[in-house]
Amino acid sequence: MIEDFDQCYRAVSSKDARFDGWFVTAVTSTGIYCRPSCPALTPKRANVRFLPSAAAAQRAGFRACKRCRPDASPGSPEWNVRADTVGRAMRLIGDGTIEREGVAGLARRLGFSERHLHRQLVAELGAGPLALARAQRAQTARLLIETTTLPFTDVAFAAGFPSIRQFNETVREVFATTPTDLRRGARSEPRQLHHRNGGRIDGARAATPLALRLRHRAPFDARALLAFLGARAVPGVEAGDGARYRRVLALPHGPGVATLAPGGPGHVDCELRLSDLRDLAAAVQRCRRLLDLDADPVAVDDALAVDPPLAPLIARAPGRRVPGAVDGAELATRAILGQQISVAGSRTLAGRLTKTLGEPLPDGLAGADEHLTHAFPTAAALAGADPAALPLTRARAQSLVTTCTAVADGSLALDPGADRAATRARLLTLPGIGPWTTEYVAMRALGDPDAFPETDLGIRKALARLGPAADSDRWRPWRAYAVQHLWATLSPNEGAA
Repeated sequence: MIEDFDQCYRAVSSKDARFDGWFVTAVTSTGIYCRPSCPALTPKRANVRFLPSAAAAQRAGFRACKRCRPDASPGSPEWNVRADTVGRAMRLIGDGTIEREGVAGLARRLGFSERHLHRQLVAELGAGPLALARAQRAQTARLLIETTTLPFTDVAFAAGFPSIRQFNETVREVFATTPTDLRRGARSEPRQLHHRNGGRIDGARAATPLALRLRHRAPFDARALLAFLGARAVPGVEAGDGARYRRVLALPHGPGVATLAPGGPGHVDCELRLSDLRDLAAAVQRCRRLLDLDADPVAVDDALAVDPPLAPLIARAPGRRVPGAVDGAELATRAILGQQISVAGSRTLAGRLTKTLGEPLPDGLAGADEHLTHAFPTAAALAGADPAALPLTRARAQSLVTTCTAVADGSLALDPGADRAATRARLLTLPGIGPWTTEYVAMRALGDPDAFPETDLGIRKALARLGPAADSDRWRPWRAYAVQHLWATLSPNEGAA
């Protein structure tokens, strides 16, 4: 249970949306749990329990509020910040590791026994790994029920449930209704999306997008973030026109395509085209990480604005996010390609590699967008490449192949659950990988909010313009966010690749 009851109750009384995702409010008199900003009448103090997760509330027998839909709130920013076992576990669970590898696979990735991992998660979140994964499956199922016309057997399969019976029971327990009633009460007409063939969608059916809304906390400078990604778009893999950003996703069961654009208040519009619906949860989480949607921008901006030279930049563009990555190996490859060259040059090199070593997309997956043609080359494909055949200098080609070999053989982890300190140390042992590349990978692939590539030429230029009074030590633990404000003061070709 959350320890600071008074602070939580004040947040609930004021309907403060900034706390959505940090905790849930379980009301003993009604048996439901809500997000802090729920518009319903504030419950009496004596009838309230504050729990750290939706999974903990479900485990305690509470059902989700139908009015505020707490399962659809942004995730807790704590899991992006924390580098400990619980934070790493939550990022891996969000990426669908339990559905693909089970609790044993999750524990193995983290280097602990299943029992120890269960004990840690229960102590901090009130629920073990299976209960946390179950809560995520319930939310994925609800999304598919309300936004598609998939048969419920297919929804159960796509959401990760092992049986239709468990799917029906979970929906009834979590949402206090049946799948049929959820679909009947959906706010908008479901889109037509079907699949067969053991979960795979054939080429014609893959052309139909699944429309989603990805929630975030305000403020959010969406256009600046999408412009950053669009300016670095790899030909064949990404495309950005200023109003939206599209890219190919390499997902566990096959490729997908995501289209992201600024939406209405509190959300980003997202369209997904998936070759396998089992990848829905992973695709959503990777898009969220790419756009840093679980961040707490008010806390970050307040901390950075304490430094007077930086304060005007914060006031000019509140809510800047750190651009993440949908695949750690891809980001590391692009960081190596971008060493000491321009953004445009890096894009050109990445496009050549993609055309040579990337897998072409299945027909129809990209819809009518002729710019998206390939998935970015996998670490295994790059590891097997002949360095002499790559369009790079000999040293950089060898660095790229060596790094991708380490990713492919498992000695270098760049997934959401990677140990950030261990990964930094391992990167620095690889040929051609120095502090700049290491910090850039830590910032974007590992999501470290305090990563700071201080040797970056653009950052040095921006710091010189701020003057000697600027103190990066005062920006901790949010230096990666300060970097975005510094890069924003540069011309488009001065920033990092």
